[in-house]
Amino acid sequence: MTTHNMLIAPDFSPERFAGWHMFNTLIQKRANLNMHLNTPASHAEQETLIEAGDIQIIYANPFDAAALIREQGYRAVARPIGKSDEMVIAAGANSDINVLEDIKAGATIAMANNRDVKLIGLRLLEAVDIEESDLSWDVTETYQAAARKVIKGDAQAAFFLAEVFHGFSRLTKDQLSVLIESDLADISHVLLIKDDFPDAQIFIESILDLHSDDDGKEALTELGMPEGFEAMSEEDAEFMIDLMQTLLD
Repeated sequence: MTTHNMLIAPDFSPERFAGWHMFNTLIQKRANLNMHLNTPASHAEQETLIEAGDIQIIYANPFDAAALIREQGYRAVARPIGKSDEMVIAAGANSDINVLEDIKAGATIAMANNRDVKLIGLRLLEAVDIEESDLSWDVTETYQAAARKVIKGDAQAAFFLAEVFHGFSRLTKDQLSVLIESDLADISHVLLIKDDFPDAQIFIESILDLHSDDDGKEALTELGMPEGFEAMSEEDAEFMIDLMQTLLD
């Protein structure tokens, strides 16, 4: 039996790792497919795996999804229900930065290599007249590393995917102060399938049906997606890509 490769974007919280393996195991059983789960540790590793050309399914962040759909032959088929991609800007709890206006030109911002989080964060900073060129950027391997930079005072603030931030330990969150959290609602991670994937329909049906029994519900809860997935049309995907483009312009 052919083995298909599924890749999960590296920006999920560590506590979701077991959930992705549960998800993969269930999909293999229900769709009768051999699936190899790829969980790259960084954006660079993700790009290397995709460029190798043997990834049939990707759970992608919205920024990457735009390029994958328009340039690399993928199509969006599903997205998690009620789980938009929001981001948090946070500073050290003991620092002099207590509100967004306290971030000044020349500040260092720590963040993992996640372009949609950066994009949304820069839009939020426009309100205090700060642009990308006003800041120094410390790109870390993980969001946890970005948090450590802020806590140690090596960066004045950090950008986080909201779900990752809220998944931090109490000890970590107690050492950070939230300056702002986005509320966009229309931007989310999406499930992409390569155009030439032969088992697309049975895979999609298995994904959309996961919430219908206890095993599926358990896996979805572990992933922080208790409501499961909903189908995503080409029009839905284009709307989200256009929205991302609006943020860029």
